[in-house]
Amino acid sequence: MKKSSLWSLRLGFSGKEAEKIEKLGLEKFLKHSYDSKFDKELPAFLQDDPKTLAELKELRESIKNADSEFKKKTLKKEVYSNLELKKWWIQKMRTDEFPLRENMVCFWHNHFVSTSQKVKVNYWIYQHNMILRENAFGNFKELTKRILKSNAMVRYLDNGDNKKGKVNENLSRELLELFTIGIGNYSEEDIKNGAKALAGLNVGDDGAVYRKNIEDNSDKTYFGKTGNWKADDLVDIIFEQKNIPYLITRKILKWFVYDNPPEKLVTYYGDYLRKAKFEIEPLLTKIFTEEYAKENAGSKIKNPLVYILQLTNELQMEDFDNGMVQYFLKQQGMDLYNQTNVKGWDGGNSWLTSQIYLQRNNTSDLLCKGRTIRGKFLNKMNSEAEKPVVEINKVKVKVQFEDSGSNKTIISELSDRLLFKTNESIQKDMENLLKYDFDPKEPNADAAVIRLFNYITKLPEYQLI
Repeated sequence: MKKSSLWSLRLGFSGKEAEKIEKLGLEKFLKHSYDSKFDKELPAFLQDDPKTLAELKELRESIKNADSEFKKKTLKKEVYSNLELKKWWIQKMRTDEFPLRENMVCFWHNHFVSTSQKVKVNYWIYQHNMILRENAFGNFKELTKRILKSNAMVRYLDNGDNKKGKVNENLSRELLELFTIGIGNYSEEDIKNGAKALAGLNVGDDGAVYRKNIEDNSDKTYFGKTGNWKADDLVDIIFEQKNIPYLITRKILKWFVYDNPPEKLVTYYGDYLRKAKFEIEPLLTKIFTEEYAKENAGSKIKNPLVYILQLTNELQMEDFDNGMVQYFLKQQGMDLYNQTNVKGWDGGNSWLTSQIYLQRNNTSDLLCKGRTIRGKFLNKMNSEAEKPVVEINKVKVKVQFEDSGSNKTIISELSDRLLFKTNESIQKDMENLLKYDFDPKEPNADAAVIRLFNYITKLPEYQLI
């Protein structure tokens, strides 16, 4: 696989950035990615959703006294907004000129987990997502502060139940265990005192705020420092600790380059992150430029997003419902805004179980035949949400290839773009599929190349980048 194709998959979600990487060079490509603009306008489907606490209260009161038809209609609107939110984000991933920002948003989304299933307010999930987007390449410490005080995170980790004299430790524990420093680098006392410092921090109109009647203003000792600490103070103290850089650098390396990052690289890049005062942009530049120079293809299993967006891009599919991508992601265990737990998606080998592999092969078969799916909703609903109806639609598909070559040059072209390595057996199979007397200018050439592409997508080597 060409390096530009490999790193297009790693930094974006498909091979469509390869040409830009070759033309600009990696460093300029990264600079364009960091400087990329994004839409800050509230999506139309959220315009009528409740946003303030007063609007939420009004909606809940109206549901209490409403008939079953109104309750169904309200639930339908909530489900609709949640699905549209997923499709809105998938559209950004598919169409942004420099998709590294959205890939980084997805990384943070799986680091600072906050699910719509638990939060239940789509506007708060949107706000959470926008905080990640605005700070995707910014300062890790400052992003942690903002997320800690977001309505979505406070609701997701039950900090509304954390009150003076009746402490809930969920947010305090995950702040240390999963979001910042990691297991083994803090004490249970730190968790307890951190929870006291977060007591009374509850949802507000523009983010979480402390409620005076339930906050704890006593002195707390946190990592050996004593004072009347609040949320920002906790983060400042955590980021003074020796081992703070390593959890996040390990996760970044795992997300982008290695399913099992070498510990020496975790330490090396972690030490650099500390020197860079926890600024993410210079860390990414260092990691990507230095790892780009190495021969490390095949060190990572594609996540479902990369798999499906590469597939649709290679088949030059444009006119399809983003709900198809959302449906596939849910099948594969990568449902956006709905990780199974606060730890997020495990990644690595969990992306290639026998069931997931079969689903990938079936999806490739479907799309290579020029078929896609579109989800609709029945008028009748079950107890939780509407049951999806899956429709099969026909779409035009075509795989790009140089039509002035031979079967071997086309095989080489696709291999360079799609496979991190090949062997004699794979080469022979591909040549059998695309016979020596194959004429790329014949009318049936496109169909023959699509059959070859479909074969390639089912190879274990195609699952790796």
